Amino acid sequence: MSVPQPSPPMPAPVDPMVPHPYRVVRRRRETRDTFTLFLEPLAGESPSFAPGQFHMLYLFGVGEVPISISGDPAQPHPQVHTIRAVGAVTQALARLRPGAILGLRGPFGSHWPLEEAVGRDVVVVAGGIGLAPLRPAIYHLLAHRERYGRIVVLYGARTPEELLYPKELARWSGHLDVEVLVTVDRASGSWRGNVGVVTTLIPRAPFDPQDTMALVCGPEIMMRYTVLALQKRGVPPPAIYVSMERNMKCAVGFCGHCQYGPHFICKDGPVFCYDHIRWLFGKWEV
Repeated sequence: MSVPQPSPPMPAPVDPMVPHPYRVVRRRRETRDTFTLFLEPLAGESPSFAPGQFHMLYLFGVGEVPISISGDPAQPHPQVHTIRAVGAVTQALARLRPGAILGLRGPFGSHWPLEEAVGRDVVVVAGGIGLAPLRPAIYHLLAHRERYGRIVVLYGARTPEELLYPKELARWSGHLDVEVLVTVDRASGSWRGNVGVVTTLIPRAPFDPQDTMALVCGPEIMMRYTVLALQKRGVPPPAIYVSMERNMKCAVGFCGHCQYGPHFICKDGPVFCYDHIRWLFGKWEV
């Protein structure tokens, strides 16, 4: 008579509220107030992520902040985050050097619907640091170039000195089948490129508005006018997606800080189809 064998123990569930220790392996300055951290876990491997998702970065004794993942989704090791130093936590993160330890939770949130864009033109519109959450999507589009129609990247910053990833912008521009248009609000130095807000690039960008998916990220005021310009060009609202990253504290919909009408940005977003939130998007007090 065989003796029944005990069942193997079930793996312990992963608690989304517990940060895992990561080490800073590299730090790169991007602009005067923006930097990129490259992070590797102290144990195990970094989890995979989808373009558009974010992590919660926790600095011991200081606090926690949501930061979009800005690396290549095909290479999640190390994890890459481009951060603008604008508050207490991000300014403390800016002082970290290789070897420093911080906590990381995630990834969390929705992602850019790149599978739904297969066979269509894709227009990526970024303002300022909004290029960082869109960079993983651009990596994916270029890695699977044959699956998409025209790829257009429109990027605007306040000045030439505040442009993110200038070497990558130049490299992307070198692709014969990718259109990259860059503009600045105010020219300075030897700048000979476009001058004006990023929406001025939309009327002359080469894409079929009736067969296009638009991905938009940047300051909220920039996204409002970008959506209007895309619709004026003929892009239907269900084909426009925006990233609404703001006020996120817990990342799992418990605290309510990021409530946006009936939605919680941390778990229903940060990427939303504009058509689903258009009734909220135009309200300045929301």
